[in-house]
Amino acid sequence: MPHSRSCVRALPRRPRASQGREPPLTVHHLNQLLLLCSVVLLVAVAAVRISSRSGLPSLLVYLGIGVLMGQDGIGGIHFANAELTQLIGYAALVVILAEGGLGTKWKEVRPVLASASTLALAGVGVSVGVTAAGAHYLVGLEWRQALVIGAVVSSTDAAAVFSVLRRIPLPARVTGTLEAESGFNDAPVVILVVALSTAGPVEHWYVLVGEIAMELAIGAGTGLAVGWLGSWGLRRVALPASGLYPIAVMAIAVTAYAAGALAHGSGFLAVYLAAMMLGNAKLPHWPATRGFAEGLGWIAQIGMFVLLGLLVTPHELGDDIVPAVVIGLVLTMVARPVSVVVSLAPFRVPWPEQTLMSWAGLRGAVPIILATIPMVNGVDTSHRIFNIVFVLVVVYTLVQGPTLPWLARTLRLGEGPEAADLGIESAPLERLRGHLLSVSIPEGSRMHGVEINELRLPAGAAVTLVVREGKSFVPLPATVLRRGDELLVVATDPVRDAAERRLRAVGHGGKLAGWLGTDGTADAEPKSRPGRARGVR
Repeated sequence: MPHSRSCVRALPRRPRASQGREPPLTVHHLNQLLLLCSVVLLVAVAAVRISSRSGLPSLLVYLGIGVLMGQDGIGGIHFANAELTQLIGYAALVVILAEGGLGTKWKEVRPVLASASTLALAGVGVSVGVTAAGAHYLVGLEWRQALVIGAVVSSTDAAAVFSVLRRIPLPARVTGTLEAESGFNDAPVVILVVALSTAGPVEHWYVLVGEIAMELAIGAGTGLAVGWLGSWGLRRVALPASGLYPIAVMAIAVTAYAAGALAHGSGFLAVYLAAMMLGNAKLPHWPATRGFAEGLGWIAQIGMFVLLGLLVTPHELGDDIVPAVVIGLVLTMVARPVSVVVSLAPFRVPWPEQTLMSWAGLRGAVPIILATIPMVNGVDTSHRIFNIVFVLVVVYTLVQGPTLPWLARTLRLGEGPEAADLGIESAPLERLRGHLLSVSIPEGSRMHGVEINELRLPAGAAVTLVVREGKSFVPLPATVLRRGDELLVVATDPVRDAAERRLRAVGHGGKLAGWLGTDGTADAEPKSRPGRARGVR
């Protein structure tokens, strides 16, 4: 791969205005660039349908688009700027982690927080050591190169895992652990790769561990503080337009990253924790915010993977295929299972769940981005490290991705009906000191068949309108709710949260939720106070 610092040469080059200077970007060039980017986005969006049908993570499709546009493909674009790729990759990773944190449900993560943290910290250490040993003794890499590769590939990718498992209802403990692990393990891995890629001797392991612990602590504190302040402010300040809420949420998440990084902490951990706090804070216009963040996440993934595909030179990969396959075998069949078993041993996780977590350690965006760090820092054979990581991610994603649903069904982890969560959107009524809750009853919700008066909403909350099959009507206390209904619930400020908790509890546990312990959520109403008036008023 050439060492040129030039970027993309996709557009026609004009004669130099003066020797040693690139011509300025004109409106004509801008038009061509916009056309190219929009076509790539449209092709990538259409390719999502192909990946969903084949069971392959979309990252492979986006990488393929970048390779096809590259110097060995039909596009013929020469791109070799690893530093620019790293910067764009970091920015994209911030958006991806923010989107992942906003979608993380605290009630699923809270019970597995200790096990997921152990897997993200101790598990990473075990994975790095075992993978590095395999790269050293089986492939013949020097110890420093082997440790860099071991650290680079030790981080899992939530987007790759859940793009494959999105149609399988897994136990909450499995999804919560995998999701939290993928959000937490990026931070220590980035710190470790940067330390190993720095010129000069590597510090003693205990000094490195101390630095990692300090940066994680600073990042966690910054993320929690920014997330709490941001959610507190958004719930108390009425913005003049609903479209400003998504912008404000993403700005707060990026603020957490920047503040954490400038404080010499882990910005990646800060943005994930801040986004997770925002995502669980019952913010106004939440569905719109979630959709906006998801769209930004897709754009970040598409741009990042296409750029990474451009950076790779396919004709240089031939000599690195066998080493990548060998290191990948060690990682997949030895390092990942050992790290899962060692990390989850104190938590008595059933063997079927450990087996699935071991096989679900898909590698995606983060390893390929981290592989650019040695290139930027001038580590010996850094281009070979990048090529090995690229081949490893592609090959083992092709192997693991399509087989994950089959393994989940074989282990009987994807069976059994699971109550679907309600879709609830909140709009504040500032002058009336109340809230409008728009509630959608999905397929599988146990609210189906429940009468309005059996909801037992707290005093101060009432179902005022029901929309069924395109027709709206004011319900009676005896009106029976059906799947597909949309409800309009009015709640005063003091009981807004209690009303939503009660609605979600009934959606998970049916009319007896909170009385017989069948609510299916930790946030359900207490089972006491049966004599208090709780019907619709």
